[in-house]
Amino acid sequence: MNYFTIKDVENLSGIKAHTWRIWEQRHQICLPQRKVSNHRFYDSENMKQILRISYLYHTGIKISNIAKLNEEQVLAMASKNCNETHEDNYYIKELLEASFDFDVEKFENICAKIFSAMPTEKAVLNIIYPFLERVGVLWLTDHMLLAQEHFTSNIIRNRIIAAIDNLPKKTAADSDSIILFTPEKEQHEMPLLFIHYLLKKAGKKVHYFGSNIKLSVIKEFEKTYKITHLYFLLITNFTNQNAEQYLQDVAKKFPAQKIIMSGTQAAYIISKPTNCIVLTSIQAILDYTERENSGSI
Repeated sequence: MNYFTIKDVENLSGIKAHTWRIWEQRHQICLPQRKVSNHRFYDSENMKQILRISYLYHTGIKISNIAKLNEEQVLAMASKNCNETHEDNYYIKELLEASFDFDVEKFENICAKIFSAMPTEKAVLNIIYPFLERVGVLWLTDHMLLAQEHFTSNIIRNRIIAAIDNLPKKTAADSDSIILFTPEKEQHEMPLLFIHYLLKKAGKKVHYFGSNIKLSVIKEFEKTYKITHLYFLLITNFTNQNAEQYLQDVAKKFPAQKIIMSGTQAAYIISKPTNCIVLTSIQAILDYTERENSGSI
């Protein structure tokens, strides 16, 4: 069983903890349980109900009206109330519920529905990224099991890989040869896969090396194959090295290539070599990969 704090409730529902406490007192909804020490906590069933209530509230239904419903009625209304305007939040709620229940089949079915109902870009940016951001808080505080993290991440990963494989075949420009990777000890691969999708969709020739890659491996590859660009993603910075220093090292080892960096650590770059591009937001990444008119990126 997962145990959640009022702060988890705030992060997952998008509603302030103070507001939830007022609702609990005023409407007697989603009352927390108590440990022997008398500390408040919420279990998985509490959290699922909280997600349904917050979803209905965000669609414009007053909390006073939601409070009049029993659990079954809230569930039924949340399921029925999904429309185009609130579709993204509905799917995020469904993914979170499946995660709490460790329901692999449900999670897979929801992902299949998401990726078949909308373009891959919309699925990732509007649903998958927000979902991962919310559960990331739980993973950091140990309120979600490591096994849950792996099963959810792997299912999403497989969906993005399938989207990459399903892209129409294009003749990649011979002038561009891009290596995609994350540095050694950096395990976050999901954003890198999405960048792979965007670059391949743009018709670029991509060598996908994946996560946790030593620069020596790329250097060995360079002996045989022409490389024009190195694109790396750095989020957690487990390299025990300053992000800016790592960028400098890459630029120094590959002076003839264009180096592109993105990820959370990109925001900390103050000075960069002349052959480097630093993308500090998802919009910057989208703009970069969508440059259709230039002969090279």
